[in-house]
Amino acid sequence: MFLINGKERDSLAANDRAVQFGDGCFTTARVRNGKVDFLEAHLQRLQTTCHALMIPFADEAPLRDEMLQMAAEKGDGVLKVIITRGNGGRGYSPATCLTPTRILSVSPAPAQYVRWREEGITLVLSPVRLGRNPHLAGLKHLNRLEQVLIRAHLEQTDAQEALVLDSEGWVTECCAANLFWRAGDTVFTPRLTHAGVNGIMRQFCLSLLAQSRYRVVEVNAREEAVQQADEVLLCNVLMPIVPVKAFGEVCYLSHELFEFLAPRCESSD
Repeated sequence: MFLINGKERDSLAANDRAVQFGDGCFTTARVRNGKVDFLEAHLQRLQTTCHALMIPFADEAPLRDEMLQMAAEKGDGVLKVIITRGNGGRGYSPATCLTPTRILSVSPAPAQYVRWREEGITLVLSPVRLGRNPHLAGLKHLNRLEQVLIRAHLEQTDAQEALVLDSEGWVTECCAANLFWRAGDTVFTPRLTHAGVNGIMRQFCLSLLAQSRYRVVEVNAREEAVQQADEVLLCNVLMPIVPVKAFGEVCYLSHELFEFLAPRCESSD
């Protein structure tokens, strides 16, 4: 089911900027028992990203109502919200785009995440690297061609997720998740000032860790740092926390950090 600007439709104008240029942003939320996890954080993400992209989005009230309505009807699953700059002309200029388009859709929850949480997953190094762009770093914009290619390469392997570097070789994220690794009592996560998505679950985990006994460091690190870790975790709002059991030839046996974060993230919001 799709809701486009408040109406049930399954088609978008061919001149919408999302179609022409990938001009917009999105967020993907977990729906449980008819409610949207981290609702306020998702709305804030959309507002922040629209501001950064200079999209004049001001329809938060109807969007909130639509999200709540669709979640109540779905019960459990995934709610995706897309904001595009709206319809426009052939060229790049956004000057004539005054009315953004909002698109909502619901789908079933990914079944594999339950198994991943119980069994752990394996990582493989992606041959596709992320371009560095500090103006767009951290934002979940619609230009996801890099992730499409990362996923296409990943599907040619037996691994469940891919460790992704940026164009300078720094560990950045995974295809559809953020990354944490632990060495002793220190927890590391990639610094996202030049590439990557600053996910809502990543932010929530950082807030939990800031109040814990763990020391948290955002770093520029090479893949060797991940290989030398005691423990590696992935997170996004749908997982929400998944342990990594192996990266290449390296196996991780500890679940200490996973056991700290997983129940807190499951009971969040």
